[in-house]
Amino acid sequence: AVCRPNQVWVSDITYIGKRESPCYLSLVTDAYSKKIVGFEVSQTMCTPHVVKALKMAQKQRKTNEPLIHHSDRGVQYCAEEYQYYLSKYQLSCSMTENSDPYENAIAERINGILKQEFMIDTYHLDLHLMKQIVAEAIDIYNNDRPHWSNHMLTPNQMHMKSNMNFRTYKTKNSSNLSATTV
Repeated sequence: AVCRPNQVWVSDITYIGKRESPCYLSLVTDAYSKKIVGFEVSQTMCTPHVVKALKMAQKQRKTNEPLIHHSDRGVQYCAEEYQYYLSKYQLSCSMTENSDPYENAIAERINGILKQEFMIDTYHLDLHLMKQIVAEAIDIYNNDRPHWSNHMLTPNQMHMKSNMNFRTYKTKNSSNLSATTV
């Protein structure tokens, strides 16, 4: 069970903007606190962009305790360059088995919050402005938005605590009856 910050990070990429010419948002989120610890907005889904999000997350990491990095099986996360940084930062690699979104539910939930509540995918602006909008949304998300699963603490508040049980929802996937956090 996840019982402290920087025990498990989840990563994902999602598109934002118009499908004709989207930007891509790479996120690294702490599974315990739901804090977004690393992110990058880019015009491609290339590996160097997800590496930038990972490097940002690593910079804020204040401990050398064991840390698991979980992602889907996207080519960016399987790439030699990304795996190099996981090894360099001494992160254990975990990946979904079947590319099932329920296996990376926290990352998918955070994508949804940013798109639905902060509406970051409704803008069709140049990359520089999209980066600003996303940075502002993530700052508000981390500092001002409480989570039910965090006992109504914000991600930053929860990130400062350890050994708090977080609330879970059951998955909608009938083949997997385990609980999923959001």
